[in-house]
Amino acid sequence: MTDARQAFTRESADARRTGLIEATAAVLAEQGLAGTNVRAICAKAGVSPGLLRHYFAGIDDLVAATYQATSDRMDAIFAEAVEAAGDDPRARLSAHLTASFRPPVTDPELLGAWTAFWALARGDARMAGIHAESYAGYRKRLSELLTACSAADAGRLAILLTAMVDGLWLELSLDAASFGAEAAVEMIERALGALLP
Repeated sequence: MTDARQAFTRESADARRTGLIEATAAVLAEQGLAGTNVRAICAKAGVSPGLLRHYFAGIDDLVAATYQATSDRMDAIFAEAVEAAGDDPRARLSAHLTASFRPPVTDPELLGAWTAFWALARGDARMAGIHAESYAGYRKRLSELLTACSAADAGRLAILLTAMVDGLWLELSLDAASFGAEAAVEMIERALGALLP
């Protein structure tokens, strides 16, 4: 009986933490850093400010947890795209790169949250660490996919392609009508055609 109650309580706690993280991402996206505070987050989550402090040491901890959760979510999306592409190394590489131009990565709310995270990473050591780890992991997986395609200097090529994808994603997120998702995919495919053996 006690085990069932503890499992229920833990699920409930996990759901509350997740709800606060999702609310924080939404507030960051809607109001930016200036409008992100305990009251706005708790209003969005439909909870009292005391509950936030029950699960997180403060807003800085919650924002860091939100960045980590968002990074983990993106990693999972890219991994799913690669797995869905099958066994062909070139198709897997393409799927990894072009997932950035498809939902849910193209969700407009993600841009607002992501730019807030980038801004915080410039002056907050914990956020900088999350950023460094996230991007290092992305580039490592990309480098492995490039190596499977017999790419020379896969590490540097991963840096180049990451910057290209980030730039296209940012422009597409700011103005979807400027060139469109399919044009972004085509640009990445053309770049791969020129860069790979």
